[in-house]
Amino acid sequence: MSEQAGRRVTLLGVEFDVRLTLLILFGTLVPMLDYYGHSPTGVKAWDRFLFYFLGSALFIWLVYREPLANFGFRLGDWRRGLLYTVVSCAAMALILWFVARQPAMASFYQAKAAGGLGRVIALNGVELFGWEFIWRGLMVFALARAFGPGAAIFLQAVPFAFMHLGKPEMETLSTIFGGAAFGLIAWRTRSFVYPWLIHWFVVTFTLLVAVGRI
Repeated sequence: MSEQAGRRVTLLGVEFDVRLTLLILFGTLVPMLDYYGHSPTGVKAWDRFLFYFLGSALFIWLVYREPLANFGFRLGDWRRGLLYTVVSCAAMALILWFVARQPAMASFYQAKAAGGLGRVIALNGVELFGWEFIWRGLMVFALARAFGPGAAIFLQAVPFAFMHLGKPEMETLSTIFGGAAFGLIAWRTRSFVYPWLIHWFVVTFTLLVAVGRI
């Protein structure tokens, strides 16, 4: 193996971009650790905050050696971001009013709310903060450097969609499109914050409809 320019290595005649290779490994192994139930905190939401947000922040500092702001950890274009957030939440509320009442969706989210609705909503915010930073922060902005924003927006949506396996089929099938839409919003606003707010609203509204609070 020979190192080239500090960022590329050649192995058996094939050249690898070191940062991109490490990014792909990180984006694959961290969800696997999550899936297999590794729980350093004992609370799933805080585990995911640790894995996906703090893990991503550490990855950026160690591998890219750049500020987190370069990967969407900032308010960015807040006017555009607020507009996208309000419009997206209003549109999703209309859709979820009907979708969340479907038997599969309702039973799934009623079970999630069994531990106390307020607590579940708060922990969802913590969990989704980590989810959105790894996919709409780290992955969108890092993959865009290698493949351009269009490809990056859809590439980051693939693992995000697979992470929904086990949820109601209607929801899971929609996540490749929802994940791409979140990625587009992150890219246009230069921030992961607005996809996080929209995603948190979507989950919260779905819970409230499913348990009959709306």
